Amino acid sequence: MKKMVSDQVKAGNERAPHRSLFFATGMKREDMKKPFIGICNSYESFVPGHCHLNKVGEWIKQCVIEAGGVPMEFNTIAVCDGIAMAHAGMKFSLPSRELIADSVESIARAHCFDAMICVPNCDKIVPGMLIGALRVNIPTIFASGGPMAPGKHPKTGKDTDLNSVFEAVGAENVGKITKKELEAVEETSCPGCGSCSGMFTANSMNCLYEALGLALPGNGTILAIDEKRKALWRAAAFRAVEMAKKGGPVPRDLVTKESLDNALTLDMAMGGSTNTVLHTLAIAREAGVDYSLERMNEISARTPYICKLAPSGHYHVSDLDAAGGIMAILKRLPKKLLNLKTKTVSGKTLGQQIAAAKISDDDVIRTLDNPYSKDGGLAVLWGNLAERGAVVKKGGVAPSMMNFTGKAICFNSQEEACEGILGGKVKPGHVVVIRYEGPKGGPGMQEMLAPTSYIIGAGLGESVALITDGRFSGATHGACVGHVSPEAAEGGLIGLLKNGDEITIDIPNRAISAKLTKSEIAKRRKALKPWTPRIKGGWLERYAQFVGNASTGASLKQ
Repeated sequence: MKKMVSDQVKAGNERAPHRSLFFATGMKREDMKKPFIGICNSYESFVPGHCHLNKVGEWIKQCVIEAGGVPMEFNTIAVCDGIAMAHAGMKFSLPSRELIADSVESIARAHCFDAMICVPNCDKIVPGMLIGALRVNIPTIFASGGPMAPGKHPKTGKDTDLNSVFEAVGAENVGKITKKELEAVEETSCPGCGSCSGMFTANSMNCLYEALGLALPGNGTILAIDEKRKALWRAAAFRAVEMAKKGGPVPRDLVTKESLDNALTLDMAMGGSTNTVLHTLAIAREAGVDYSLERMNEISARTPYICKLAPSGHYHVSDLDAAGGIMAILKRLPKKLLNLKTKTVSGKTLGQQIAAAKISDDDVIRTLDNPYSKDGGLAVLWGNLAERGAVVKKGGVAPSMMNFTGKAICFNSQEEACEGILGGKVKPGHVVVIRYEGPKGGPGMQEMLAPTSYIIGAGLGESVALITDGRFSGATHGACVGHVSPEAAEGGLIGLLKNGDEITIDIPNRAISAKLTKSEIAKRRKALKPWTPRIKGGWLERYAQFVGNASTGASLKQ
């Protein structure tokens, strides 16, 4: 075995003090000859996606020891977007990605791991860990906590999830259901541990990592409560030790333009969360790969949409797992759309993994002659309202809303919008504008699951659109356009809109615009008061100073 990274803290007489500290934790002298495996765990007792990860960490540690390594577990934070939703806590969600990346880099560099196993589950944790791993660039494998099983509607018996509860709030507000019915939905929709059960952001990212080559097949789809998950965690532990001894592959070997193309192709084929766009851009930037929104649109244009999961469809991640999982989706796609020679943490190429997959349900994973659409489930829009792009989950938009022109009704925060929607201010034909919620303006780029769910719950899903410089939960569906760039806080046109302005959203032609003349825009810009930060003091003030545009992944400026 080649010289180990961990020799920096354990080899030679000068490292006797270091070894003494390791011995205090229960290590033995013979452990100093073994690879040190960092286990990056996002366990928290109060977050459903993470509340079981303490037990997962213990299992993985046992497996690392069995494989001949020394496990060294540490924790990162994990903001639950559902709990943080619709109040000021959501401002901390996206920024937490940067704190996670910094903590992974700090611990791994300070303690000189030979390899790392990342055990994330929810939205920002997955990309945050990878951004940190790319900086350290030691062999790293991702083994997520797994998705939650869907709930069951107390009346209909249909599958439900967290989004069902948000929409039920909107339905109860307009008298469609009773308070007792709302309570029944909230008590049954999240039945246990795991990341929320639809193709929301956490599951989207965990699935994308299979195509990216950073996780073993099954990482994104095997349920948290499924016994098969233990075998996956075990395999990841053994593989991490093996990679540590070999010295690779490392993250920068795996995150390439070709593997990012594979991941985005999968994303388009299964209509993942719009947040995947934001995170993928940030990951590419950290990996030193030039990747753009234009390229994502090119991939969308050539990729058929063949797997529609909640919130856009009625199937859940558990159904996809039963149908063959991520490798089965990739197997269905034309080979010319994928780079089959890309490397993966398994030691096999992506093509070899796909070849071993089986497709067992042609309705969950549709055939190429029966796609939901001939192009992908996500799209990037451009126009005077989004000179640097905006993103829409096309697969979650009703056909009648693919082309929509309406009158703006403007809100300067998510909270203001929620109050307006629940208060009956939003009517058919409106385009709800929620601004000053971008990375800088929010700050923190809040998710808009509450307002979008209230619109759907009120029965306005096919008569009202929404645009924002904020972002959406993976649970969002409907004619909702996010990541509008430039954002209002940096002078974007979205900040100049007035109630009654005519806005056109043309998804087939990838366009979004406001019917305003250049002279009128210039007049309004001249009269606009300078933007002043909403928050003074603390982490968010610093974040607002250094965060970049959504079109570059809302990464911190370097």
